[in-house]
Amino acid sequence: MLQRLRNARLFWPTLAMLAALAVLISLGTWQLQRKRWKEGLQAQIAERVHADPVPLVAVLERVGGRGEAAPEYMHVSVTGRFRHDKERYLYAPTLAGLGWHVYTPLELAGGTVVWVNRGFVPDVRKAPATRAKGQVADTVEVRGVLRVPPATPGLFAAQNDADRNIWYWPDLAAMTASAYPNAPPGSLRAVLPLVVEADSDSAPPGGLPRGGVTRLALPNRHLEYALTWYGLAATLVGVYLAFGISRLRATG
Repeated sequence: MLQRLRNARLFWPTLAMLAALAVLISLGTWQLQRKRWKEGLQAQIAERVHADPVPLVAVLERVGGRGEAAPEYMHVSVTGRFRHDKERYLYAPTLAGLGWHVYTPLELAGGTVVWVNRGFVPDVRKAPATRAKGQVADTVEVRGVLRVPPATPGLFAAQNDADRNIWYWPDLAAMTASAYPNAPPGSLRAVLPLVVEADSDSAPPGGLPRGGVTRLALPNRHLEYALTWYGLAATLVGVYLAFGISRLRATG
């Protein structure tokens, strides 16, 4: 058999085909593994989001006070006072038009600060004066989903404009620096490196900002990718067979 492949000059093409076939099949299998992992992650997120809220203080104690180690999508509750004068606005366009996510520092007892994404406002209601009823001055309890923002912007994210208070990705360190420009060095170490994204049922008087902006649906196209790799593998086999049969016939 090997001699016949050599006579038909198919020995090296066969080895190359087998190597490429192994790569294509392994890529398809890897995508199926990714699909199972993504489905497990989605189930975990759904379980956490719909669980009863856990006090944020208890979550922080569980992870040793390191906010960055807090489990994402944990449903939490936290009590404090909003600093509405320090709102930051994250660009959030929709099909209905331009809008913003309102990020507001929530100052807890003891001085700790956590940023809260209170939710969406349309551009015409961006100015706090247009939604004064929602600027609650009293101590409030916020229920929401815990998120740890990325440390760096995405590949296609625009550059934040702190001077104009326009943010394209939630750079918490820069948001804090712009919101507390006169804070003495080191005085804001208690700002947690995480965000609480308010629940949809936590709308303040007047209805804005509108909570529930957490994106819970993760993209899961791994089955499609797996079928693509397996399809390429099948095509490779078909092309090789057609090529090999023609070579074998030509050599008798």
